[in-house]
Amino acid sequence: MAARRLKRVAASQPGYLGLKGSVDTAELLGGRRKRVNKNKKKNWNKHIDVNDVEAFLEDVRHQERTTGGLLSEKPDDSLFFLDVGQPQRVEQKEEEPVEGKRKKGKGSGPLRIDLILQHDSLVPPPKDVLSYQQPNAKKLRRIAQKAEQLAAKGVVPRRQKQLLNRQPVNRTTKKAVTEANNNPDREYYDIWGQEPKEAGDAWFLQQTGKKRVKRPEKLNEKPSVLPAVEVIAPGGSYNPDFFSHQALLQEAHEVEVKKQKAEDKIERQLAVNREDTATEETIYQEQVQGLIEEDEEEETVPIEDEDIAAVGAITVAEKKTERQRRKERAEKLKVQRRQANKQYTNQRQQLFQLRSIKASIKQQEQQTKANQKERLAKKEAQKSQPRRLGKLKFQAQDLEVKLSDELAGSLRQLKPEGSILKDRFKSMQKRNLIEPRERAKFKRKHKVKYVEKRAFREIT
Repeated sequence: MAARRLKRVAASQPGYLGLKGSVDTAELLGGRRKRVNKNKKKNWNKHIDVNDVEAFLEDVRHQERTTGGLLSEKPDDSLFFLDVGQPQRVEQKEEEPVEGKRKKGKGSGPLRIDLILQHDSLVPPPKDVLSYQQPNAKKLRRIAQKAEQLAAKGVVPRRQKQLLNRQPVNRTTKKAVTEANNNPDREYYDIWGQEPKEAGDAWFLQQTGKKRVKRPEKLNEKPSVLPAVEVIAPGGSYNPDFFSHQALLQEAHEVEVKKQKAEDKIERQLAVNREDTATEETIYQEQVQGLIEEDEEEETVPIEDEDIAAVGAITVAEKKTERQRRKERAEKLKVQRRQANKQYTNQRQQLFQLRSIKASIKQQEQQTKANQKERLAKKEAQKSQPRRLGKLKFQAQDLEVKLSDELAGSLRQLKPEGSILKDRFKSMQKRNLIEPRERAKFKRKHKVKYVEKRAFREIT
C-alpha cells in the first residue's frame, strides 16, 4: 500500500511520465487505448486516476485545519471585514523608566518556542466513545420507560408501596441539642479517628450480615521481625578492613564445614557394611540349605501328658470355706489400717518439715519461671527464623565473599556478583511471606526430531 501511495503522489506531480504507458502517454504517442476491466480490484489503483479526488480531500483537510470548517459553509461576517483605515493613535508622553519595572518592548510578547508548541489546528479532537457508554443502558432505559408508563396509569410500584405501608418508628428519645461551634468547652470530635457507631440490635446486624467483622489481632502482626533489606557485614565491602574481612571468611568457612559434615554423614549412612556382604561360605550354606538331614530330632511332648496336666489344674481350683473368707477380710482390714496409720504419721511429720517444703516449693516456682523465660526467649528467637510453610525446607543463600587476593580495592574494578531478583526472592522466603519453592522443570511435550537438510546432505 505504501508503494502504491508513493506512485500516486509521484504521478500527481507535473511533467511525470511513468515507465508503463498510461492513458495519457498512449494518446500522446498515438497508440491505441488499452482496455481495462475496471470491476476487478487489482486494476483500481493501477489504471484509475484519483489525483483530483486526493487534491479535493487535501483541500478540505486544509480548510478544516485553518478555519475550522469549509469556507463555503462559513458566513460572510467571518470571511470579510470592513476596512476603515488605520486608527488614530494618541500620542503619549515618554515616561521615565522606573526601577523595578520592566520596560515594554519585544521581550513582553510570548516566546517563539511557546508559539511553536501551541496547537495550530482548529479541528476538534475526536470524542471518546467509551466515556459516553453506560453498562446496561438499554435495560435501564426500558425500566425507566416502563416506570413512566405505570406512573401515567396511576399504578404504584411494589417497592414504593412497601415504603408507604411501613409503620413509622415512635422515637421517644429527644435529639441532643447541637452545641455552637464557638463553644470552647465542647468535646473534641475527630471524624477520621473514631469508628462509625452501628445503629440497631447486635443480633439483627449479625444475622443480616450488616455487622462489621472484627479484624483479628494476629493479622496486625508481622510474620517475621527481620528487615526487608539486610545489610551485609562490613567484611563484604569492596575495600574492607582486615579483621572484618577475616571474620566474614571465618563465617563462610563454618558454613562450608557444616555442609561437608552433612554430606559425609549421608555417605556413611549409605555405605555398605563389610560384615553384611556375602562370602563364598555363606553362599554355599544358602545353596545346601535343606539338603542335609539333621541328626538331632526335636523333642515332642505326648498328647496324653498334656491332658493329664489340664485335669490337675482343674482339680486344684477348689471352693473356699467361710472361715477362709473371714480370714481374708480381716487381713485386708489390717492392711488398710496400717496404710491409714502410716499416712497419718507422715502428715504429722510434715508439720516439722514446713521449712524444707517451703524451700522446695520456692525452688519449683523458680524453676517454672526459668522455664517460662526460656520458652519466651525461644519463641522470640523463632520469630527471626524461617518457619516450615510447605513441603520444602528453607535453604539459606550462599554468602558472597571474596578472597584476599580477589579484593579489587576500587569501586571501578569491582565485578558485580549475585542476582537482585534471587536476593529479593530469598528474602521473602526468609521473612515467611512465601513458601520455599523449586524451579519448575521444563518437560518437552514432543521429542525433538533431527532432519538433515538437502543442502547439508549434498555436501556430506
